[in-house]
Amino acid sequence: MQTTKLTTKSILPLTCSRSGSCCFGKAVMLNPWELYRFSKEKEISPKEFRDLYTNFGGIQLRFDGKTDKKGQQACSQYIDGFGCSVHQGRPLACRLYPLGRQIQFDKSHYIYEGKTFPCLTDCSEVLKLPKLSVGEYLKGQQADSFEKAQDEYLIIMQNIADIAFELLLDSGLAASGDTNTLAAWRKLGDEDSEMLAKRIGEEWLNILMLPQIKDDIKNPVIFAHKHNELLLSKVEEKFGALQSYQELHEASVIIMSVALHLSRGIGADTKGISEHWIEIAKSHGAKE
Repeated sequence: MQTTKLTTKSILPLTCSRSGSCCFGKAVMLNPWELYRFSKEKEISPKEFRDLYTNFGGIQLRFDGKTDKKGQQACSQYIDGFGCSVHQGRPLACRLYPLGRQIQFDKSHYIYEGKTFPCLTDCSEVLKLPKLSVGEYLKGQQADSFEKAQDEYLIIMQNIADIAFELLLDSGLAASGDTNTLAAWRKLGDEDSEMLAKRIGEEWLNILMLPQIKDDIKNPVIFAHKHNELLLSKVEEKFGALQSYQELHEASVIIMSVALHLSRGIGADTKGISEHWIEIAKSHGAKE
């Protein structure tokens, strides 16, 4: 899809008309920090929020509310005539909308989809409201900490994938002539969220989306670092004493599944990332 690239100085009709149209028919993905913040705002546990209001183990907010004129269902957190019931805890996707954030080569920039500004389709009344720069809009949306969370979970995604690489490349598995592991990685990139969640299973979904962090941590960087430590401990517990090539293959596939599932939760191109990682593995001697 074509996108329009922006700078923080770009001026757009970004003052919200509060029509609520953006709360219908969207695919809002969540990282573990965002799930945690939602649960705090809702005053329930992260597990309760996940089970009641999300799909695929917690990576996507459920849209199962009232239906609009287009047949689109409202977000599970939307209250008719009021708006978002957990506005202070809303995730980055909601804070940025109608903008998006792309990260390439450790640099981020803002975009919107298409040539025409998205809000003009469903709420053209924004043209009568004050225009804002992208920078002003981001400040008003208090997006900074949620952007930091996204950045940290990109790092964690790569950390998890690195373990899958180690299980394949540093264990002797690739050198043994294995071709099944990269074939499985490619299949993972093609699987939808539901299938990938089933493949991962409850134990790994829980450690990925429901980290047992007892303190009420408001800093997403600290939260993510603690989560990374828990993930590494789980890997050591489950895979620290593998012996057979079959065990190494299965472990590499499940860990790559976790990395790709997280990639979808942070809004990355899961298929593209999978193919990129496969090419890296091939360049280091793995075969498909």
